[in-house]
Order: sequence, then C-alpha cells, then structure tokens
Amino acid sequence: MQAKESNQYDVIIVGAGLSGIGAAYHVQTQNPGLSYAVLEGRPSMGGTWDFFKYPGLRSDSDMYTLGFSFYPWKNAKAIANGKDILAYIQETAAHFSIDEHIRYHHKVTDANWSSEDQLWTIQVAEHEGVPHTTLQCRFLFMCSGYYNYDTGHNPPFLGSESFEGKIIHPQYWDQSYDYTDKEVIVVGSGATAITLVPELAKKAKHVTMLQRSPGYILNLPSEDRVANQLKSFLPAKVAHFLARWKNILFSLWFYNTSRKRPEGVRAYIAKQTKTTLGEHYVREHFDPKYNPWDQRVCFVPDNDLFDAIKSESVSIVTDTISKFTAKGIVLPSGKLLEADLVVTATGLKIQLFGGMQLRLDGQPVDMGAQHAYRGVMLSGIPNFAVAVGYTNASWTLKCDLNAQYVARILKRMQRKKLSVVTPKYDPDSFTTEPLLDFDAGYIQRAQKLLPKQGSKAPWKVYQNYLKDLRMLRYGSIQDKYLTYKK
Repeated sequence: MQAKESNQYDVIIVGAGLSGIGAAYHVQTQNPGLSYAVLEGRPSMGGTWDFFKYPGLRSDSDMYTLGFSFYPWKNAKAIANGKDILAYIQETAAHFSIDEHIRYHHKVTDANWSSEDQLWTIQVAEHEGVPHTTLQCRFLFMCSGYYNYDTGHNPPFLGSESFEGKIIHPQYWDQSYDYTDKEVIVVGSGATAITLVPELAKKAKHVTMLQRSPGYILNLPSEDRVANQLKSFLPAKVAHFLARWKNILFSLWFYNTSRKRPEGVRAYIAKQTKTTLGEHYVREHFDPKYNPWDQRVCFVPDNDLFDAIKSESVSIVTDTISKFTAKGIVLPSGKLLEADLVVTATGLKIQLFGGMQLRLDGQPVDMGAQHAYRGVMLSGIPNFAVAVGYTNASWTLKCDLNAQYVARILKRMQRKKLSVVTPKYDPDSFTTEPLLDFDAGYIQRAQKLLPKQGSKAPWKVYQNYLKDLRMLRYGSIQDKYLTYKK
C-alpha cells in the first residue's frame, strides 16, 4: 500500500528493506504521535531480498538473528531462501500497518539540513512515473543498505570481450538465460559464490569455482533443531525470543574463540572439511592465508557445496585469471578452463545512502571526515541516524538496536520539546581509527568513503551485541558528546 501523500513529516526513513521496516516499527511503537514515511526507490519493499534474483538466493545467517526481534520467524528452515525472507518482510510490514507509510519509486538524491529552519529538505528524483518531489522532515534515518544497486564490483579481465559465451554478474542475473547442461565457471569465493555454485550444479553440465584464494567454509544445518522443538510447545514469540538468544550467544562465542584461538579454530574447520569431503579434499582449496573472521566465515546449509563436490558436479580451482579467450578462461599456467557461462561473483561496490548527497546548510558533507557516535549517528550532523550492522554476525542485529536507540532519542525530544540533537566529536580525547576493522575486499575498497570511529566509547564501534545492547537499549541517551537544543 502506498503511503498517504504529504510533504512534511516528523521522521523520514529511507529504505524499505529489513532495516527500514524494523526502524519504522520501533519509531511508531515508541512514538505513536510522530508522523513518518518510508521512502523506497524501487517499486516494492524487501531491499536485498526483492532485488537479487540469482539462483539459490538465501540467507547466510540464521533467520532468528537476521529477522526481526519483534515478529517471529515461523518457517522450519533457519537458513532460508530469498522468496521466504521477502514474504516474511511483507507479512511483518502488513501486520503492523507499516506498508501504509511506504512511498515507492521515491529515490532520494539530496538531503540538506537547514540550521535556521531545523529541518531536512529531501529531494526525490523523477523516477518511474513519480515526478520530482521535495519533502521535509525533522529527523532523517538512513536504512538504505551499504551497496550500490546499480553497479557491482566488476574488475576488468583481459580479453573478456572476446569470450563467445555469456558473462553474468549475480547482481544483474539474466533470468531468461538457460544454463542447463552448460559448462559454468563461477569467479569468486565469497558468500554469493558459495550460494550459487551448488544451485547451478543442479542443472549445469559442470560448475567450476575459480577462486583467487580460499575462504573458511563451515556446514550449518538449514533447520535449527532446538528452535523447532521450542516452537512445538511454546508460543511463537517466546520460541523466537529463545532461539534468537541461543544463536546470538553462539555466534558471539564462535567469533570470540576465533579471535583468541585462531589456530585452534582453523584446525577445527580444516578437520570438519576434510572429514566431510574425504578423498575429494584438496588442501590448497580450503586453506586460507588469513585467520578466521579476518574476513567473514561462509556457512553452507546441509553440506550442499560439499555434496556437490563429492558428486563431481563441482570442482574448485585456486588460481588467478590470465585472460579470457573465445572459449573460456586461461590460467597463468596456460591451462584453459572452457565455459559457456562465466558468473563474476566478484563482490559489491559500497555506496553510502544510496548515492544521496548529504549537505549541511548547503555545504556537502565529507563522510570520510565524520566519526560514528555509538555506531548510530555521525559527528556534527544534526537529527540524523544510519542503520549499520555487524560484519561478524547477522547484519540486522545491530540495525535493530540502532532503531531502538533512535526511537528512544525521539521520545526524549518529544517529551522535553527538544528540536535538535547533534553528536560532537572531540579530537583531543580520542584516537581516530577505521570504522570497520575487516579485510573483506568490498570494505577495503571503500575505506576512504566511510566515516571513522574513535578509540573508545561512545565513539568506538564494538561489533559486539551484548555491549551494544547495554549501550543502545538500556544505556543513557545523554552525555557530554550529545548536544540537545530546543
């Protein structure tokens, strides 16, 4: 349902994916008197889960932690396919009437804060039949994700134009292309490649996963046995709450153990992989050159990738690309990998705020010069928050806490009749550090675009749910770095 038309709101939320719908719930629940709209550039809600169309699209985290804290995941599968996740988002939005506040085809291009008027002025581009529109709000909450929907990361490959087959980036999957009985090469070893390869193998003649370097891969049952047992005798909300906490605590334990005892975790993963694959285990394909969680650990549901390798419908090649030819990809050794289809699962391109220009009193904001306050707000930017998630757990766990924190701030401002809240960074009290201490390629490529963090609270980004829970849900919303004004 399209939101009722208006030009001015108390709160504007940009993005109608998991984080945007979650933000809307917390804003309207804690602040029922505030008007709000959710602006979505696309024709439908769902974000990632509506946008991506590649075969096998699924979560790489369990849905008890990736899903909403306030609406139970009822499906038996904890590692869910994209279609079921999208249906869950739609059901949640309808259940809480959030869908009535969404304005589709509203692609935000510019947001300018006026200190004189104490308002954000939002420019919405002419798009899909919606004329250019100007909106205003008192508080702006960005929930538009972190990657560029229009462009993926496409590194140049020598000779790719001479390839006679099909080249597809997963971000723009051609659903009309039939890969049945085709020779397929998937370039990459991240979560998208790990998802695609076993699914493509169901129809393709053979699939080769061509990786420059290996990553960590662990099996995870697609069904959470404990969660399903809880659901069999407890109310859905109670079962969801308990399953969510079980998985939060497990992920914290696994991450912390990986950081404290990396060699032990590395050995455990190697042993599990070797046991599962048996004679098909080749060390060079499963022996990363970095420690667990320097980059994200990939999970495969029900051994699907390992089973495909054992059935010999999938093979892995660990090497670089020398060039493309008409028939396939040539390795530095001169060996030709023949292909009818090459899937370039080479990653995302980070884009802040959907490419929107952020300005203060007409002056563009340099995001690389800002500092993240509690991982929610940005230094020197009034009445502004952003949903940023975890790199070491379900992304939306942190987004949910961010939304609760914003809702608490809005409630205080409404109660005290305050108009402006602005975090102020003190460079003399903190050391500046990169926002995300994470070696993933898409993060490293974007470091100059990202805000920074400080060396300690409240400017430190912890990547720890328990610390953030204490700080964002239960901690004070007043300190010397957060300035409120009437």
